[in-house]
This record gives sequence, structure tokens and C-alpha cells, in this order.
Amino acid sequence: MTKIGIILGSTRPGRNGEAVARWVNDIAVRRDDAEFELIDLLDYRLPHLDEIVPPSLGQYSQPHTQAWARKIDSFDGFVMVTPEYNHSTSGALKNAIDFLYAEWNNKAVGFVSYGSAGGTRAVEHLRLVAAELQMADVRAQVALSLFHDFVNFSEFKPTEFQVDSLNATLDQVIAWSEALAPLRAK
Repeated sequence: MTKIGIILGSTRPGRNGEAVARWVNDIAVRRDDAEFELIDLLDYRLPHLDEIVPPSLGQYSQPHTQAWARKIDSFDGFVMVTPEYNHSTSGALKNAIDFLYAEWNNKAVGFVSYGSAGGTRAVEHLRLVAAELQMADVRAQVALSLFHDFVNFSEFKPTEFQVDSLNATLDQVIAWSEALAPLRAK
């Protein structure tokens, strides 16, 4: 069965991303067309990139990198849950992505973002990064507004429309993950 990792891309104390990622996971695990697992960056305690050799060579020397590589390698595709900080994604998510290379290749990725403008600028940044990592980013995405999908900018209360957006994103991530399977098998 296709395995999709849901990456919680914020490590900030009091983060809104935890409620968002749990919402994504709760909806995803009700499906029967893929297996889903929530991946919290806090569980990996990745420092700022501390590998001497570039990730494209796959010569990871640090135990935390090796554990992160095993986890990411075990999935066929991803949904990245990202905040928008200063027109981009979180430093923690970008750092976690930058630790690896081949483990991301030929996998699909979809995005669930949140921020004052729905986090769309963070997603645009991540789409460029995904392209460099040979990932297939799907068109559908969820853009959660701090004004409409949160109460007082902190209590997550998504509008019903967002459930449809999430299911469309999951549909595309699963389809593309399955379509890319022959490339991952090589």
C-alpha cells in the first residue's frame, strides 16, 4: 500500500501547525487508499545542517541524519504542513529538507499551509525546492487563513471548504505517488 508521510513543518513553541497537522492526519487516516503517518520535526531534533559531505552523495555521518533518512526513505509521498514566516516556509522545515537528497527523489508532495495570506508564498518557495529534489508537487493545496480558519489567530477551526481542498490534495498526492513508483524502483 502507498505510504504517505504528513510532515509537521514547525517546531515553534505554541505552534498552530500541530492542530493543523493533526486535522490533516485525522482526515487522511479515514481513507483506505493509502497508509498515513504524522511526522513531527520535533521528534528528530535536527540541528542546523551539520553534515560535511553534500546530501546528494548520500554519505550521512551523523546518527540524527541517518534516522531522518530512514524515516523519509520509507514513504512514497508527502504532505508538508507549513507555516508562512516572512514570505517563506519555516527554517526548521527547510533545514530538515536540506539534510537529504535521494530520499526525496521521485516522490509526490502536496502542501497544507497557513498564515495571514493562507501560507501560499511559503508553498511557492517549497515548490521550487521540491523541483530541485526531483519531487512531483501536486497542483491542489490547502491554504488556511489565520483570519478565517482560526479563532483569535490561534484556535484552529477550519471552514468546511477546507476539507474538500484537503481531500483533493490527498487524491493527487496518492495518484502521483503511485505513478512514480516505477521510477523509485530503479
